[in-house]
Amino acid sequence: MAEIILEGVTKRFPDGALAVKDVDLDIADGEFVILVGPSGCGKSTTLNMIAGLEDITEGTLRIGDRVVNDLAPKERDVAMVFQSYALYPHMNVRENMGFPLRLAKVDKVTINTKVEEAAEVLDLTEHLDRKPANLSGGQRQRVAMGRAIVRDPKAFLMDEPLSNLDAKLRVQMRTQISRLQRRLGTTTVYVTHDQTEAMTLGDRVVVMRQGLVQQIGTPAELYDFPRNIFVAGFIGSPAMNFLNATLEDGALRTALGDLPLDDRTRQSLERQNAPREVIVGLRPEAFEDVALSHDGDHAGPVFIATVEVLESLGSDVYVYFTAEGGPATTTELEELATDSGMRDTGADAHHIVVRLDAATRAREGEPVELRVHMAKAHVFDPATGANLTHPVGAA
Repeated sequence: MAEIILEGVTKRFPDGALAVKDVDLDIADGEFVILVGPSGCGKSTTLNMIAGLEDITEGTLRIGDRVVNDLAPKERDVAMVFQSYALYPHMNVRENMGFPLRLAKVDKVTINTKVEEAAEVLDLTEHLDRKPANLSGGQRQRVAMGRAIVRDPKAFLMDEPLSNLDAKLRVQMRTQISRLQRRLGTTTVYVTHDQTEAMTLGDRVVVMRQGLVQQIGTPAELYDFPRNIFVAGFIGSPAMNFLNATLEDGALRTALGDLPLDDRTRQSLERQNAPREVIVGLRPEAFEDVALSHDGDHAGPVFIATVEVLESLGSDVYVYFTAEGGPATTTELEELATDSGMRDTGADAHHIVVRLDAATRAREGEPVELRVHMAKAHVFDPATGANLTHPVGAA
């Protein structure tokens, strides 16, 4: 095991394209760090530079106590698990898992011991004599992970290892990977496009956009204190709702009506010299069905919306309605809409989604009275994307 330190790491391709710029990241020994972001943001390139599969244009990379910029991949003592299982079809599970040790000319007794130990950890013992064609997708991925484990590397590097699995298997494998990493305590860097994976797996998450690190923090820090509008829109499912707003007389004037500012938010906006025209972000859980309010809980402005779509998930209900005046638009929000596929599907970005208690009596086509909890509101500068309510953010 070892810490991994990136200092000003930059990747520029021969044609001049800048893939990654000035990444500073200190990954502690035994830590599980996730690199997440939209397609083309530089996360896989960063991982490949750690692995030695991409040259570093500028900056310094340390694994343990060594600078490894000029070391070949095999000299870095890291193991990669890719999206593709890359198993040899003519070899059984035992042979596939032991193959890297055979290449390293490790004796047969040691190979067999290490393979059986890894198989026990991965619940593959009864499959050791089977060929990959006779395994499920989840089992194949575990074999690929076992091949990395037997090497006992300083670090695991995983590049979207679950993307070939169906939704149910992904959830199961996510849990297994988390348990495995905790059990082995091996430093792990994991790349994913799926923010749900990022939020559930990592000790810390690195959000990237266009080759730049946007924010580094625990999943809770990114969710509660997003540094900018991009992080706020990328993290969270369903995504945060964004509305154009005007600051006037201690309130945010929006398509939902006037939303009075609480003292903390007002003071923060004053300190940041907030512009008059801003964007307000409200997560789905920032809303409440007034009919279900507890006695004495009357804090927050109330408005009426007509329910257009209602989705019942058993424990929660998602209600969709249209905000007048159109959605907030910035370069970051347009990029997020394109990455999520909203533009391709023709989805209506005017829709606001709120998460309500399952006891709600809201019905499609009928009005529902909703309250906004302003303590959960975020206010952004449209010009810079900066979060004006939580300017410091977690880093």
